[in-house]
Amino acid sequence: MTILPEAKLYIDGIVRPAEGDRGFDVINPWTGDVAGRAADATSADVEAAIAAARRAFDQTDWSTNHALRLELVTKLRALFEANRPRLVALARFEAGSALGAVDKAQVGTALSGWDDLLRVFPRLAWEKDYGQAQGYGFTSKRTVVHEAAGVVGAITPWNVPLYVNVGKVVSALLAGCTVVLKPAPDTPGMGAIFGVLAAEAGFPAGVLNVVTSADPVMAGEILVTDPRVDVISFTGSTAVGKRIMEKGAPTLKRLFLELGGKSAKIVLDDAPNFAMEVMQSLLVFHAGQGCAVQSRLLVPRSRYEEALGALKMAYGGFAAKWGDPEDPGQVMGPVVSQKQLDRVLSYIELGKQEGATLLAGGSARPDKGGGFFIEPTCFVNVTNSMRIAREEIFGPVLVVIPYEDDEDAIRIANDSDYGLSGGVAGSEARAISVARRVRTGSVSVNGGLCIAGDLPFGGYKRSGIGREWGVEGIEEFLESKVIALRV
Repeated sequence: MTILPEAKLYIDGIVRPAEGDRGFDVINPWTGDVAGRAADATSADVEAAIAAARRAFDQTDWSTNHALRLELVTKLRALFEANRPRLVALARFEAGSALGAVDKAQVGTALSGWDDLLRVFPRLAWEKDYGQAQGYGFTSKRTVVHEAAGVVGAITPWNVPLYVNVGKVVSALLAGCTVVLKPAPDTPGMGAIFGVLAAEAGFPAGVLNVVTSADPVMAGEILVTDPRVDVISFTGSTAVGKRIMEKGAPTLKRLFLELGGKSAKIVLDDAPNFAMEVMQSLLVFHAGQGCAVQSRLLVPRSRYEEALGALKMAYGGFAAKWGDPEDPGQVMGPVVSQKQLDRVLSYIELGKQEGATLLAGGSARPDKGGGFFIEPTCFVNVTNSMRIAREEIFGPVLVVIPYEDDEDAIRIANDSDYGLSGGVAGSEARAISVARRVRTGSVSVNGGLCIAGDLPFGGYKRSGIGREWGVEGIEEFLESKVIALRV
């Protein structure tokens, strides 16, 4: 039974079906049944969206009319608030969010992040006076102006779709860019709602366009290779990020890439409440489907057995607190799809083959329903050389690694292809000292909130290029131009 409204395209100011009325089913991760339908864009639909965005950027005052942009983006935010019940339904029945996660990363945090972007918008400096300078026998008065980069292709994932859509679309629109949004096939409705509400808000035709497609590659590759698209903003796997870099090279596409992570949480031996810090490290929120989750837990070898005891207690206590779609206190539901379930199970099997020990979980749970359920899982006796410690699993699988001292903990944390997020727990001065040496884009010290709408977010190494959110996230969509006047 379909429970979600049909997700349609939004191209050149019109909400419409795909060419030939093509569509595809959207699957409910809780049940495995069809939750709704979405328009299946053709290459011609994507071309039309790019042409509309190019025309709106080149032939209207959108890029220079700061007041209009702020007015319409603020109006769109109010419409999203008015449609919060629809957003909740999309988060639940497209992304598989548990109710306890809806008002956090899925919907609540996304909308509060939107508010943060509106708050920081006045801090943008559109011009900067560099004063006068002598050169070649005359004086020049220099000014740097910041202006919109152009047409943006925003390619977004399925795990926290509203949050990522807001981070890209709202930032790009505030910067003065026009946008083609291509959401993931698993969560098309959370992209399509931008078109429906933009039309209601009265956005100029072509400023924002949304194309949904069953094909995870086609629309994205057109955006990446089309010379009319100036910027690609992508969140997803490192493998796809590499392909985007390759495909975008012929047109020297400007890229923002927020990619994978294998973030470490280091619990120091002087953590004020060592056992509690360890117990709170369960990887269960939204079934571990987050790029910035702390999926490697590093604990001192001197307290390793104590840590394992705390984890065993924590996982045992959590066993009955997940998988109920109607319980507002639960934060873990299914993974998003059969494909993702198979991926996570394959990594669990790999962990066993590598010699790690299952402390908890490790199995699919069809008794929870017809959807894609897998137990909260924890491996111990893990070394950092194992693939389960080095590769992004994107599921509820925590690996626990012992370390000898602070230097060893820092070495293990940094011995990764990734550098997106992380955490350190311990006495304040020591924990901050360790955090400063971990090569990652954000670090939480003793539970500090290091990811928020007014803070830049992004990674080191193979975790990506550039920063999203905050003033820096809007600036990703700006170019700098020097104007020098001979006086």
